Amino acid sequence: MGIATKFAKWDVPALATLKGCKAYQLREQLNNGEKLNRADKNWLTEAINHNSYFRRGIPVMGWKFDFTDAVHLYWVKQFGQIHEYYAVDKISLRAILFGKVDEIVELI
Repeated sequence: MGIATKFAKWDVPALATLKGCKAYQLREQLNNGEKLNRADKNWLTEAINHNSYFRRGIPVMGWKFDFTDAVHLYWVKQFGQIHEYYAVDKISLRAILFGKVDEIVELI
């Protein structure tokens, strides 16, 4: 998988200038077959679920860093409602949730 794809129609900085950003570094780690540590998994899950552009990616200055291969779809039952989240694992998903969680189900 590549590092990122351009999604903006306007001029964006060169991809090489984003090497210092966390999304670039995590995508590069995964491309090299390296494992993510707990802090990176938690950061990735939060970044994916707290952006309004993509469900399985992170936008950075007109570039989309796609993490489809690293995240799984979960249903979370909380406060009598079911919501969908994409997360690296259940532990990182619980880290971004507030309040009592009734159930977390991973969808295949």
